[in-house]
Amino acid sequence: MSIAVFEHVSEEQYREAMQGRTDCLPVEEIPLPARATRGSAGYDFICPAETVIPAEGKAVIPTGIRCRMEEGWVLLILPRSGLGFRHQVRLSNTAGVIDSDYYYAENEGHIMVSLRNPLKEELRLGKGDRFCQGIFLPYGLAEEEDRPGERKGGFGSTGK
Repeated sequence: MSIAVFEHVSEEQYREAMQGRTDCLPVEEIPLPARATRGSAGYDFICPAETVIPAEGKAVIPTGIRCRMEEGWVLLILPRSGLGFRHQVRLSNTAGVIDSDYYYAENEGHIMVSLRNPLKEELRLGKGDRFCQGIFLPYGLAEEEDRPGERKGGFGSTGK
């Protein structure tokens, strides 16, 4: 059952997010997230540039990817288990929640991943390394009034 499609963001959006870095993969060469095996739930995302996460610090990684999905589904972003087990790396916000309407945000729904390194030494992610994974889950709604609002921005754009 297909409920979503991954796409690249525009070259302009990618360049803006990469803040002038020239050592990154061109956006059109970033592999779209894919499952490693037939039984894998997670879609692996590729690090588009060598990234150093400082000791006890964090780094934001623009993936160059957006996701169009059916309503009623959410894409959860998590670190790959190897990073967690070997290096205790975590997402800064614990789990990234990509809502179906994020695709229409002003930043084109560009999926950005903030990783936190709790160790006392820096951690390097290589260009092309698989570093996080996305898992699609269906969600239900509580009995409530209809929410007619529309998303405008990216992180934290739905209010406090």
